[in-house]
Amino acid sequence: MVKIVSVRKGSRAWWRGIRAGDCLEEINGSPIDDVLDYRFRLTAEKAVLGLCRGSKKFTRVIRKPEEDTDIGLGFETPLMDGKHTCRNKCIFCFIDQNPPGMRESCYFKDDDSRLSFLHGNYITMTNLSRREVERIIEMHISPVNISVHTTNPELRVKMMNNRFAGESLSYLRMFADAGIRICAQVVLCRGINDGKELDRTMRDLEEYLPSLDSVSIVPAGLTKHRDGLYPLSPYTPEECAGIIARVNAAGDRCLEKYGTRVFYPADEFYVKAGLELPGEDFYGDFSQLEDGVGMLTSFSADADRELEYLAGEGTGIPERRISVATGYASFEMISSVAEKTEKLFPAVKINVIRIRNDFFGESVTVSGLLTGGDIAAQAEGLDLGEVLLFPRNALRAEGDLFLDGMTPAGLSEKLGVPVAASECDGGAFVRLILGIGD
Repeated sequence: MVKIVSVRKGSRAWWRGIRAGDCLEEINGSPIDDVLDYRFRLTAEKAVLGLCRGSKKFTRVIRKPEEDTDIGLGFETPLMDGKHTCRNKCIFCFIDQNPPGMRESCYFKDDDSRLSFLHGNYITMTNLSRREVERIIEMHISPVNISVHTTNPELRVKMMNNRFAGESLSYLRMFADAGIRICAQVVLCRGINDGKELDRTMRDLEEYLPSLDSVSIVPAGLTKHRDGLYPLSPYTPEECAGIIARVNAAGDRCLEKYGTRVFYPADEFYVKAGLELPGEDFYGDFSQLEDGVGMLTSFSADADRELEYLAGEGTGIPERRISVATGYASFEMISSVAEKTEKLFPAVKINVIRIRNDFFGESVTVSGLLTGGDIAAQAEGLDLGEVLLFPRNALRAEGDLFLDGMTPAGLSEKLGVPVAASECDGGAFVRLILGIGD
């Protein structure tokens, strides 16, 4: 049962007399506990809603176009209840490595299958009950993003500090047999789940094809705030090259056997190893882009296409001087795009500033974890030109705060120049640095 907090005036629900304060108990005889129940049950053309107003129970029939789930009801939260908190204590958990003093939401650990469906979050499956697994299968929620880390049950228990971590691996087979697409993630910890354990994990996961869509292999993010946590150390450049070779060997095997590569090393391994990133064809449909796999290649290729198009159009660009703040991992790629842009449009001068992550520690190199404070401290006193660009993914979803609580307006005030957030899209980035509107 979920409480209705608003009913849009003129909507189907409003016309049927449903009002704020009513509680929705069921649709077509099935109980409603959260957003997944609600959306799935409302796909029927005829929806019989079981409601209550105080102690009085009543029903309302709503007819609508099939698949239309917007009948005008609003609920207290997007999920219709609270987020499911993570029950693991993973040895590599990034949230445990956050410094004190950040906003409260930065310390919340979710492990919620509904957020996997709605926002692409990864789940470990240790939070799933048998009923929830059956519901995912019944509703055919696909794809499901799963943090596997290892298929060795005992090792998974050790890595997650959860006695159910090994048992929950059985859900992979249930999802695969039901035709649920699986996007998996393996966070590598040096000396723990790499080497032969990684080989085992990739071999075991291969058994879930064709339901297995792709697997990203990413290094554990290690900040300087690890006092009292499990001792982990970063990979050396040579070890990164070895991991790339290992993962790509498995990928080559799958490509030959099944026509799909399946296993993909994160961009961070290539950057740290000093190896050239693969081309676009390597990444297929870029299904693991949000997990840092193929992001640099995709960005660079999109930027090249946009530059080629604009140069062919003979677009006149006035004189312009700007700066771009970026992390260590993307610095070389952003610099390359800037150089190509300046060559094609000589009136434009671009200063790319590599920002060291002092907030989390120098080993954290991705742009999405840059803070306003670090950008301000390291760009202060530089000739920034008419505007400073920074990556939008360094802000929270609302676009108003960096991880350290600084606002874009605060960053602008500190530096004395306008600032603007750049999307993680190469084409949009090129148009932004050239000052071209959509």
